Amino acid sequence: MTGNAARAMRFDRYGGRDVLYVADVPMPTPTGDEVVVAVRAAGINPGESAIHSGALHDRFPATFPSGEGSDLAGVVTAIGDGVDGFEIGDEVLGFSWRRSSHPPPPRSRRAN
Repeated sequence: MTGNAARAMRFDRYGGRDVLYVADVPMPTPTGDEVVVAVRAAGINPGESAIHSGALHDRFPATFPSGEGSDLAGVVTAIGDGVDGFEIGDEVLGFSWRRSSHPPPPRSRRAN
C-alpha cells in the first residue's frame, strides 16, 4: 500500500476461488460518515464465498469489478468530515458494506 494506491482482492464475475485476483486500486477517500482503515486482519465469514459465487445475487448483487470481504480489524488512517469518536491511529474492529476488507494474501516466504 502506498499513499495513492492499495492492493485488494477483487472479482469480475461470479464463480469459485478461481475468480479472485489481486489488484491495485485507488486509496479510498472517506465521505462524510466514513473512516479509512489500514486492514491488519480480515475475517472470512460464510457469506463471502456465497457472494462471489453468485448464490446471494438476489440479496447482495455484485457490481463488477467487486471487492471481497466485509469483516475487518485495523488502524484508522483517514476520517470523513462528519465522523465523531474516532481519531487517526485508533485500532478498530469493523464491517464494510463496500466489500473491501480483504487485502491480498501475504507473499509466501521460503525458510532458509
